[in-house]
Amino acid sequence: MLSPDLISEARIGCALEIASKKRLLETLAELLASGHPRLHTETVFERLLERERLGSTGLGHGIALPHARIKEVTEVLGAFVQTVRGVDYDATDGEPVDLAFALLVPDAANDEHLRLLAHLASLFNDPAIRAKLRAADSPALLLQVLNSR
Repeated sequence: MLSPDLISEARIGCALEIASKKRLLETLAELLASGHPRLHTETVFERLLERERLGSTGLGHGIALPHARIKEVTEVLGAFVQTVRGVDYDATDGEPVDLAFALLVPDAANDEHLRLLAHLASLFNDPAIRAKLRAADSPALLLQVLNSR
């Protein structure tokens, strides 16, 4: 189960019309920055983009896990987006991405960051979880699926 401080319905986008990787990252940046007093969408977007330049965070099976370190946060922060159609994301398997979970982690969060990335990668590796995420039609249902293990 994911911490309520990590992700909430307010930071989940459901059935969004997004046409590009850039717009997907912008949307995730907006969700991450919303409601956080020290975060600005542009800064979050730039950090996510910097990480993507090192290599795609597309895991395969239509899943992306963009993440970045940022000094403005003291706790790990997450956002999730489900798109209507997949976007070209340069994923390892070449498949378009329609499910993306973004993470912002404090500069010093090493072990916690890696454990959380591993947990999310394991969660998204489950075909049943992916199917439930794609079938969910509300932020509440998406959050329920994300918290199912």
